[in-house]
Amino acid sequence: MKDTRLLAVWCPDWPVIAACTATGTAPHVPVAVVDGNEIVSTSAVARKEGIRRAMRRRAAEAMCPELITFEHDPQRDARFFEPVAEAVEELAPGIEVVQPGLVAVPAQGPVGYFGSAEQAAERIVDHVASRTGTEAQVGMADSLFGATKAAHRNVIVPPERTAEFLAPLGVHELDAPELVDLLRRLGLKTLGAFAEVPENAVASRFGGPATRQHRLARGLPERPLDKRRPAPELAVTETFDEPVERIDAAAFAAKILSERLHENLAARGLACTRLGIHARTENDEELGRVWRAAEPLTPRGIADRVRWQLDGWLTRERLTSGIRTLTLEPVEVVNGTALQLGLWGHDDERAVRALLHVQGLLGPDGVLTGVIDGGRGPKEQVRLVPWGDERTPVAHPDHPWPGRLTRAPATLADDPAELKDSEGAEVGVTGRHELTARPKTLTVRGRTREITAWAGPWPVDERWWAPDPHRAARIQVQTNDQAFLLIRRDQRWFLEGVYD
Repeated sequence: MKDTRLLAVWCPDWPVIAACTATGTAPHVPVAVVDGNEIVSTSAVARKEGIRRAMRRRAAEAMCPELITFEHDPQRDARFFEPVAEAVEELAPGIEVVQPGLVAVPAQGPVGYFGSAEQAAERIVDHVASRTGTEAQVGMADSLFGATKAAHRNVIVPPERTAEFLAPLGVHELDAPELVDLLRRLGLKTLGAFAEVPENAVASRFGGPATRQHRLARGLPERPLDKRRPAPELAVTETFDEPVERIDAAAFAAKILSERLHENLAARGLACTRLGIHARTENDEELGRVWRAAEPLTPRGIADRVRWQLDGWLTRERLTSGIRTLTLEPVEVVNGTALQLGLWGHDDERAVRALLHVQGLLGPDGVLTGVIDGGRGPKEQVRLVPWGDERTPVAHPDHPWPGRLTRAPATLADDPAELKDSEGAEVGVTGRHELTARPKTLTVRGRTREITAWAGPWPVDERWWAPDPHRAARIQVQTNDQAFLLIRRDQRWFLEGVYD
């Protein structure tokens, strides 16, 4: 039986380390990296001040006025991680970059060479520290997910004990916020409790994405091992007239070649899970790196990893010339349905193939899907993302958007409306956010209905600091046959949505 154990090398707080390295920031000050308005990574010093991930930026700065913040920049993270990846590869050839700050390699090679897992881990940690000055931790387990969690804890998990190691960990270890929230509400708070649920029950109740998370919780690989071997013609190569030496030129080359690779895969209904990036410089220097993804790579995901890798190579001091030839090779592929399941409540392979084909013709932004996200109004709660890209909401489930509607309407609209009282006078909203009279009738789209119940109003007070603040008020009304969401702005009523 083939040894599938993986060794993971993890650099804690890597986004913070990369940002500090890029800016020359001292390591003894509190530092955080933010994505939008949310903390995504903190330094040890910041954590001692109470700063945590998922905390709002304003709250963090109020708690620690000395906090230094940097914007999240995956390209910066990848650029400064390349020397660390090279250091690991010197002792463990065949590494695969999972993300900046984390690499994985089959454990059999380094363990066999150094004599034991513990000795291999010790040598790699020492070598990374001496070559790059970076602190690293090593974990080993039977799956990538298990090895990553083991590296977070600096643990070597014995063979066939990965499920036992994962069992007491919280379900928040899964990178699936919506599923995690649902599991908690169902009382399944640990990975072990989730793993005990029968797989067929998970598949029928939650669908394909949850089934893959269920495999992770059980200590199994994220996908079964019978992955299909990529055909040689799937690889794409570009030889440049002028050697690529600048980052902007590298970004353009990455986008063009990534789209070609995606078209090749889409035409066959495939998606890439391990991407090989190979380059040859004008002076015949050969460069290569494999990126591993837990989920099938979308077109944007391919382009991002190629751009990050080229940035890392081009900024190396020992690279003597620009890149002349670039090749992208799908090292591992799966069926294209793995990109996104349950489009209409079931897994329709024909629909997925059609969308992949359209996306291959029109580009990543040619097919968009909606994600329920942060925002107060119903329109603001929907964000369009390219089909196949990560559909995780930006708004954290534990931090509901202030003033957010608890129930959004099924159908959105923006039609003028009239709301009148029993005397036929228009109903307005006072400065104290109260209705001027009890609403009696609603007229919209040429039809007048009698109101049987209503709720609100709820004020909408946004951009209060700006010269032109946005102030409005919403109200829900119920008629004999329908429920409506109205908004009053500029002294007029508008229909904003219709409830089923």
